[in-house]
Amino acid sequence: MDDIRPKLPAKPERFMDILRQHIRKQGLSYRTEQTYTHWIKRFIHFHRLKHPADMGAAEVETFLTYLAVQGLCATNTQRVALNAIVYLYKQFLDREIPDLDFKLAKRQRRLPVVYSREEVFAVLSHLQGVFRLQIELMYGSELRSAELLSLRIKDVDFSSNNIFVRGGKGNKDRTTLLPKGIAEDIQRQVKHVSLLHQQDLLAGCGSVYLPDALDRKYPNAAKQLAWQYLFPANSISQCPRSGIYRRHHMHSSTLTRQVSNAVRKAGINKPARCHAFRHSFATHLLEAGYDLRTIQELLGHSDISTTEIYTHVVNRGDKGVLSPSDRLRNINKIEETEANYFVARKIGEVLGLSLLAAP
Repeated sequence: MDDIRPKLPAKPERFMDILRQHIRKQGLSYRTEQTYTHWIKRFIHFHRLKHPADMGAAEVETFLTYLAVQGLCATNTQRVALNAIVYLYKQFLDREIPDLDFKLAKRQRRLPVVYSREEVFAVLSHLQGVFRLQIELMYGSELRSAELLSLRIKDVDFSSNNIFVRGGKGNKDRTTLLPKGIAEDIQRQVKHVSLLHQQDLLAGCGSVYLPDALDRKYPNAAKQLAWQYLFPANSISQCPRSGIYRRHHMHSSTLTRQVSNAVRKAGINKPARCHAFRHSFATHLLEAGYDLRTIQELLGHSDISTTEIYTHVVNRGDKGVLSPSDRLRNINKIEETEANYFVARKIGEVLGLSLLAAP
């Protein structure tokens, strides 16, 4: 249950607990809380546990320059660290930060890992049961692994073939398509969850975690089937927030191990990443002729420049682009065909046969 915010003391005294309480009051997502606290801790430890109130622009510049020069971090990594430190001083400590002068990290443009259709099929052939269904859903619905595992039964609408993603990246909601080919498999998964939920209710632990204040707004929802996770964990564990024993969703590491094993068995010489199936979804749609705006909306990108990265990995063969090397090979084949024709013609003349015009 590492995606559930732990409970804080009613009157926190430790610096990091007070900071977490401030972040929660601002309504920021738990992922943002984890990211900010991580970089603020690194900033403090870099300066040998010196209190942030006793530091200023010079210490911030030294830390950010270290990340770029010695840490060899990417541009986005340095930017995230800067955002965390700016929040620390401007929002939390209510102190203005002057213009900073630090070494910028080199911009690194990383192309996404994309599996071909044949490779996706090969990976699926080495997966079984719920794990195969999960990958089919990730590839067919462009879901991130965290979004997939956080799906609840109520988020799947079979009548409209839609999946509702709640609190995705950036804490945004969106809809995406439900592949018709796996709808029956998902319905069987819902029946499985229903039986498991009945067993949990009989055992006295059938309530599920509800985000924000939904448990107070809908006190009976936690025990309803609609709110149960579509891919529940195999065991019951204690909630770090309430202390109640309940069944959470499957842990991401379980799915990651399955994908790694399947990619290795399929003999695919590419990194084994769950997120690659989302990249493959976008790339294959682009190859099929769908426009960037449609793909942008499905992926939930706020900026189309993020979606444009897939134009760099699309299969150019489907776009009518022929490499100059391939043209040379075609010329060689034509010359070879013509040479073979004239040899055959000479043989035909010797044998008293006639051939039609050259191809």
